[in-house]
Order: sequence, then C-alpha cells, then structure tokens
Amino acid sequence: MKIDSVLIAPLITEKGTILAEKSNQVVFKVRPKATKNAIRKAIEELFKVDVVAVRTCNYLGKERRVGRSYGRRPAWKKAYVTLKEGQRIEFFEGV
Repeated sequence: MKIDSVLIAPLITEKGTILAEKSNQVVFKVRPKATKNAIRKAIEELFKVDVVAVRTCNYLGKERRVGRSYGRRPAWKKAYVTLKEGQRIEFFEGV
C-alpha cells in the first residue's frame, strides 16, 4: 500500500485531544485495508516522529434509509498511534 493512501485524516475529537495530552497518542482515520505496519511507516515518514505502538478499531457502516430504499454508509477504520516520549504532532499550529 502506498504511504499517501494509508491515512485519510486526523480525528480531532474531545477524546482524541485528551489522549494527546495525557498519553501522547494521536488518532487517525485510515483506510480499512491498512495494516498496523503500513500505518506506522506512513506516520513516521510524513510527520518525522517515532511511533511506539499502533492500535486499530474497525467500524461497520451504519444502515441508513431514505424513503423506501435502504443503504449503508461505508465501513472505516480508526488508528490510535502512540508516539515516543517528548514528540508531538501539531495539527493546529499557531491557532
């Protein structure tokens, strides 16, 4: 898998900011077929940081209904990335 096709976006949520402050973790939305090793390599190359651990969660897409027809939102994957002590990834620098 190509490095630029692994990560979709950082997940900026209340839980994610608490994790970033307390346990030096960052949360990303990644491709469902991305492996932990591919996520580790992508983050180390893009952000120039050292990754200690990667944990992932798979989410099934919710079933939605519009009128009589049913559909499904796409499935996605979340990655919790633990960074080496003293390193950070800043998404909103200078805001």
